[in-house]
Amino acid sequence: MRAIVIERFGGPECLVYRDLPKPEPEVGQVVIEVKAFGLNHAEMHMRRGEWAEAAPVSGIECVGLVHACPGGEFPLGAKVAALMGGLGRTINGSYAEYTRAPASNVALIESGLPWADLAAIPETYATAWTCLFRNLEIAPGQTLLIRGATSSFGQAAINLAVDAGVRVIGTTRDRDRFALLEDLGAERGELEGPDLHLRIAEAKQLDAVLDLVGNSTILDSLAILRRGGRACLAGWLGGLDPIPDFNPLSQMASGVHLTFFASFVFGTPGFPLSDVPLQAIADKVAAGRLRGKPSRVFAFEEIREAHRVMEAGEAGGKMVVVHD
Repeated sequence: MRAIVIERFGGPECLVYRDLPKPEPEVGQVVIEVKAFGLNHAEMHMRRGEWAEAAPVSGIECVGLVHACPGGEFPLGAKVAALMGGLGRTINGSYAEYTRAPASNVALIESGLPWADLAAIPETYATAWTCLFRNLEIAPGQTLLIRGATSSFGQAAINLAVDAGVRVIGTTRDRDRFALLEDLGAERGELEGPDLHLRIAEAKQLDAVLDLVGNSTILDSLAILRRGGRACLAGWLGGLDPIPDFNPLSQMASGVHLTFFASFVFGTPGFPLSDVPLQAIADKVAAGRLRGKPSRVFAFEEIREAHRVMEAGEAGGKMVVVHD
């Protein structure tokens, strides 16, 4: 089978095409004929050698057809989505014609959507849904701030929150992108930057903050919340540098909640993939209630260009790669 391999750590030129053996089916795992896969910033960090783990074949998610399933968890030929479970990190991932994933990290996703549209859903929407409805426990009528809201993750979170009756404010570094946030259903945009808690009208009134910028802004996010409010750290658009000399006693307001979510826990006993309503999300995308279409679609042979666009910050949303 054809696969894309990280030949060495570095730029997009380090991604090369190789012929590899098709993964052998094993009990408890599912071999999937990959039809399309989403692109994620984690794969960029893996390619650069900045992630703790990186398999030779990258890719943490995909959609496709069940090719083999020795344990009988899924019927042959069924449409499925797969995400995490070590894909691209400890086992070869989805940048290939076939991949093998733990059955616990595979979900049926029957839909008439094109493969490219289906591929924009799994990782982004599963993570956004879990952050919103499990970590933040948002409810209709509440006010949510999403920092880094024009990212693919942020756009999915806006879609889900607005669909749930939540008032949403989004941040972006580009004032010209306020219109995009409002088009997605956000009440308004705010310019991302330090000390937002000193500029935003809802300071000390917000119910929740989904912080996708990361360590550089999370303390500021905590300062925006009302007593009892929740902040969820779930992205690192601002870089991976740690918070220097973090001291909760002097840097956190009393009575606020700080929570964290990383999608690599999907498929573990505490975070079963079955908890995420992927089928319902796909149905809402098909019905037009959620905007799940990819911003750009690349052919399998265009992986270097896709990574260049991602690295340059030119994605404009979720990018996907499809097989011919």
